[in-house]
Amino acid sequence: MDRTVVLITGCSSGIGLHLALRLASDPSRRFKVYATLRDLRAQGPLREAAQSRGCPPGSLEMLQLDVRDADSVAAARARVTEGRVDVLVCNAGRGLLGPLEVQEAGAVGSVLDVNVAGTVRTLQAFLPDMKRRRSGRVLVTGSMGGLMGLPFNAVYCASKFAIEGLCESLAVLLPPFGVHVSLIECGPVRTAFQEKLEGGPGGALDGADAETRDLFSRYQRHLERIFHEAAQDPEEVTEVFLAALRSPRPALRYFSTERFLPLVRMRLTDPSGRSYVAAMHRAVFAEEPAEESAADLGGPALGPPPAALQ
Repeated sequence: MDRTVVLITGCSSGIGLHLALRLASDPSRRFKVYATLRDLRAQGPLREAAQSRGCPPGSLEMLQLDVRDADSVAAARARVTEGRVDVLVCNAGRGLLGPLEVQEAGAVGSVLDVNVAGTVRTLQAFLPDMKRRRSGRVLVTGSMGGLMGLPFNAVYCASKFAIEGLCESLAVLLPPFGVHVSLIECGPVRTAFQEKLEGGPGGALDGADAETRDLFSRYQRHLERIFHEAAQDPEEVTEVFLAALRSPRPALRYFSTERFLPLVRMRLTDPSGRSYVAAMHRAVFAEEPAEESAADLGGPALGPPPAALQ
């Protein structure tokens, strides 16, 4: 039986790396994985991990693919020897943290280029063949930052909100072609993502006013607490990707954790936005964190990865 051909962007570390290993080492041996990296010089950790995991020969191949460059995406597509991609995982992404007014134009443009335009380029390259074959799955790494605005993450959230609209629009269009789009909505994950922020953590804070710098310090303490309490292991998150990939009736959204869903529901139940804005501001910037909170806003404790929210 033909193996399922999977191409994943952004595999130098984090979710992309772990997902590539999980699929390539799957006991069923049903997957052929093309793990793509912007710079092949960064393939060392993935190659070493594949050897230690005992990935079977031919189950994992590494390709150069820079989502910022349409020619690079096309070249990677041409190197897929099977001539098709059954599952496309759009995972490459960048973050940007700090006061909006001090963000450099280059950093803003880079985040939008990778997260939004890069995803569009990748989809434009692979969707036509899926539609012609009337078969295919697209999994996109989403974020809670695409479902609710987070302070000091304005540009990152803007990019992830855009991805939500992009994928939802495609999800409505593509079922007649046998192609399904799913977002894997992730909370905080223990990866090197925070270490690879454009412009570093906070950007040029010297250009911000004193009150904003104080609020940013509070936000950093909040973020540290949330990562300590709620950050998930990438292996746990990859199982949610696998559930979406295997589902006979794929949903649009899968959540790696239910912890932050009360916030998402709050945004929907009060369309004015007042409740969410007040609650999030209080949760992030309060001098003392609420003792009773699970997600600083009463979310349930972490449990096993939930099924798709129908």
